[in-house]
Amino acid sequence: MAVPEGLSYTRSHEWMRREGDTAVVGITQYAQDQLGEVVYVELPEIGDAVEQGTEMGTLESVKAVSEFYSPASGEVLAVNERLADEPNLVNDDPYGEGWLVKLKISAVDETKLLDAAAYDEIVAAESH
Repeated sequence: MAVPEGLSYTRSHEWMRREGDTAVVGITQYAQDQLGEVVYVELPEIGDAVEQGTEMGTLESVKAVSEFYSPASGEVLAVNERLADEPNLVNDDPYGEGWLVKLKISAVDETKLLDAAAYDEIVAAESH
C-alpha cells in the first residue's frame, strides 16, 4: 500500500495536507481498510475549535464505530458535506474526494506528526 509523500500523518492514522495556514484532514488508506465499508460519517461543526490529538468526529462502518482525531489545533473552516450522502468516498478516495475536514491552523506540534516513511513503518509494524 503506497503512502503518499508530502502529507503529515498521525499515529492514529489521520493525514494532513497543508495549504498555507489551512490543513485538509482525512484518514489514511490503512485506516479505511481496517474499518471496512464506511456507512456514516459524523463531522464537527464549522467554527468548532479543535486541539491537536483530540477527537473531531466518528466514522461508522459495517464493522465498528471509530473516532478520528485532529492532527493540528485550530478552527474548523469546512467539512466535506458530500460524505452525508456518499460516505463511501472515504473508502474510494481517502486522500482525495474522501477528505473529512479543513482547519485554519492555530498551532501544531510537529513532533507528534510523521512523514510518509515513518508512517509506513508504523503501518508495516501493525500489519504483522
